[in-house]
Amino acid sequence: MSYFRYNRIVVGSNSFVNAKPEKVLKTVFGYDSFRLLQRDIIDSVLSGRDTMAVMPTGGGKSLCYQVPALIFDGITVVVSPLISLMQDQVANLEAAGIHSIFLNSTLEWEDYKKSTTELVRGEVKIVYVSPEGLATGRLRNLLSDDRIKVSCITIDEAHCVSEWGHDFRPDYMEIPSVRNLFPDAVLLALTATATEQVRKDIVKNLEMRNPAVMVFSFNRENIYLEVRPKRNTLQQLCEYLYEHRDESGIIYCFSRRQVDELTSTLDNLGYSVLNYHAGLSDAVRTKNQNLFISDDIKIMVATVAFGMGIDKPNVRFVVNYDLPKSLAEYYQEIGRAGRDGLPSSALLFFSAGDAHKIRYFFDEASDRKKNEVLLQQMLNYGAGRVCRRKMLLGAFGEKYPSQNGDGAGSVFVPPECCCDICSMGEIPLNDVTIPVQKLLSCIIRTDGRFGTNYVVDVLLGSRQQKILDNGHNMISTWGIGQDLCKDDWLNLVEEMISRGFLEKTGDYHILSITPDGRDLLITREKVFMPLKFKGRSGGSAGASSLAIPKPGSEKPQFVIHKKSKPGPAKPMADDKEGEDIVQLLRKWRKKTADEMNIPPYVIFGDKTLYDIAAKKPRSKPELYNIHGIGEAKVEQFGRFILAAVNEVLAE
Repeated sequence: MSYFRYNRIVVGSNSFVNAKPEKVLKTVFGYDSFRLLQRDIIDSVLSGRDTMAVMPTGGGKSLCYQVPALIFDGITVVVSPLISLMQDQVANLEAAGIHSIFLNSTLEWEDYKKSTTELVRGEVKIVYVSPEGLATGRLRNLLSDDRIKVSCITIDEAHCVSEWGHDFRPDYMEIPSVRNLFPDAVLLALTATATEQVRKDIVKNLEMRNPAVMVFSFNRENIYLEVRPKRNTLQQLCEYLYEHRDESGIIYCFSRRQVDELTSTLDNLGYSVLNYHAGLSDAVRTKNQNLFISDDIKIMVATVAFGMGIDKPNVRFVVNYDLPKSLAEYYQEIGRAGRDGLPSSALLFFSAGDAHKIRYFFDEASDRKKNEVLLQQMLNYGAGRVCRRKMLLGAFGEKYPSQNGDGAGSVFVPPECCCDICSMGEIPLNDVTIPVQKLLSCIIRTDGRFGTNYVVDVLLGSRQQKILDNGHNMISTWGIGQDLCKDDWLNLVEEMISRGFLEKTGDYHILSITPDGRDLLITREKVFMPLKFKGRSGGSAGASSLAIPKPGSEKPQFVIHKKSKPGPAKPMADDKEGEDIVQLLRKWRKKTADEMNIPPYVIFGDKTLYDIAAKKPRSKPELYNIHGIGEAKVEQFGRFILAAVNEVLAE
């Protein structure tokens, strides 16, 4: 995407040298105050001390180098792994009245020369480069020009320097040699997901000098965490998409083939959807990504190749159609929802059987044991029966704070909108000894040669032809499980897999008993699990009987899953005038963004939109009190905003 370059730069390149950070924050970016620890990071950088900051996606990492960049008398070089991320950041800075550039392979030679000339003249405060570009002699020579002073080198997505990170990039290892060319420059490393091991690698591999290490909370309170069993998955997904209709979202799949198949299915059902994976051409990937960023399509179905460079703040949901390889990868993916802090949702379709296809690629991995540890953490999360947020934060060494004090004896009381587990309330442990024994016995009686559905069908007394042909209607376990419904048995199987009593093996996911499972059957010990069985009345709808909801249709009566408590309340729910202002401004924003060839959120994000609707400014001075609108945007867009507000209030 080629971005509109503003004809008028509202502030000069040196307008804020030695200014107070709060002045820069309010005047340029339109924010009244820093978030927790942002000011600490900025102060550390301004003092000249190397700094590493671990902040969640959407936590405001960019401001931690953009504010100091305007205060320093030299330039700030930002090393960023993806071109799309550079373009987004430059577009946002230009919209705020700050001239910045990126130097990468997408620039035509004339544009490259123009940008470097502006850099040498001192007209640029921030320059974005890739780690590969930074390693070239041409760029090193440019930055070493006597007319250029490098005050700060910022490493974005710094976890890429660690092999324990989820996106290791060898080119990041060249950064220390570049930093040595500018010994007086301060080094700032930023990342959203870094365990203690990754943090140590970042400090070591970047050769940071006595760094200040600051770790934000990983808690993204605005994201509702939910896990559903992976059954009738398309039906469940369409129910979910209906609940989030007209919202922007990402669906992650394990393979390119599944991405293409799901995209085709959703497209045929009438959803606004495109695909993204490494098997597509560069041109197609770029086109699809730009359509998503510009809100021309609502849903992107993708592999993990998509998302790291997406700065789109209004992604309202992320769906993991398959199991991620690690909690770090999962956290990074769901972090792409709700970057603006507004209510958002993360849904994982969980099946312990997905681990088999992940392990298939372990043979090519450099450290199979490490990958198995990471995978087991992910499996424990998906199968867990305690607060999801508490488990997720625990993986990063953070304790979820209690709701009634932090002193000794305080009790963890999660908010109802935290996750699906907390919404349901506590599930007591129930005695499932008899069903477990029936299940294990049936697997043995069928010679351990079949998958889950076949074994469950035998327990339910099915007369399907395959069962009759195998003579399994004559074994002792045929029909002994009719006191439970099919969903009950499938839930029990998943729980048994998660506890290590069963496993799925081979290309056909054969259900097998582990040594622990055999011991359980031999000893006849009591088994308690947090399961609520529906019994025979619970039924089990087959795929052919499910009504797949389509966009714009009436919601079908059949609903598989529905969380008992909603997430955080959405803005403007009880303000008719405010909602009208939101809709009018949203249409104007999209039209204006298309004309300027920039994403709508560059003009302003949804959080700013809702603040306008709530405060209903009627004059230019009142616009300076709106979240996210600085001087440049007041001058650029103020009259259109006021016109929309006045139009609604005059009706």
